[in-house]
Amino acid sequence: MNNPEDTKLVTLATNTLARSGSAQAAALRDTTGRTYVAINVLSPSLNLDAFEAVLTVALASGITGIESVVATGTQPANVKAIKDFAPTATVFYVDGTGKEELL
Repeated sequence: MNNPEDTKLVTLATNTLARSGSAQAAALRDTTGRTYVAINVLSPSLNLDAFEAVLTVALASGITGIESVVATGTQPANVKAIKDFAPTATVFYVDGTGKEELL
C-alpha cells in the first residue's frame, strides 16, 4: 500500500478487529478525510458484513463521498454496497498475513 492514509486505515481496521474479536472489521475514509470504523454484525434479526456496517456508520454522519475503505479479518462479501455509493472509491482487503487485495 503506497498511500500513507490507506496504511492508517489498515491500522484502524486491524486494531478494531483485534479489540472486538469479530470476524471482520472495516475502516473508511470519506472525501473530507474523516475516518469511520465498524465490525460485522451477526444476530438473529440483523446481519451486516463490515463493509455494510462501516458504510452505515459513515452515512449516518452525513458523508457525501468515499476515498478509500479497508477490510480485515474474513473478507466481507458486499463490496457492491461501497461501490454503488462511491464507484471510484479504492477498496482493499488485507488478510491476516498482511497480504493486500484490491477489490
